[in-house]
Amino acid sequence: MMTKRFFPLAIIVFLTTTLTSCKLIEGIFKAGVMTGVIVVVLVLALIIWLISRIF
Repeated sequence: MMTKRFFPLAIIVFLTTTLTSCKLIEGIFKAGVMTGVIVVVLVLALIIWLISRIF
């Protein structure tokens, strides 16, 4: 039970001590941008697929 709460905290502590703050923020934003791009592409593909099934 204790390790489930300790593991994310250990990762955060490790990242904050090994990465500079700029690199950490850059990594977070890159992950966010890539996730956003993937979601937009999937939603557009779903909309195009739905329209093609209707017509």
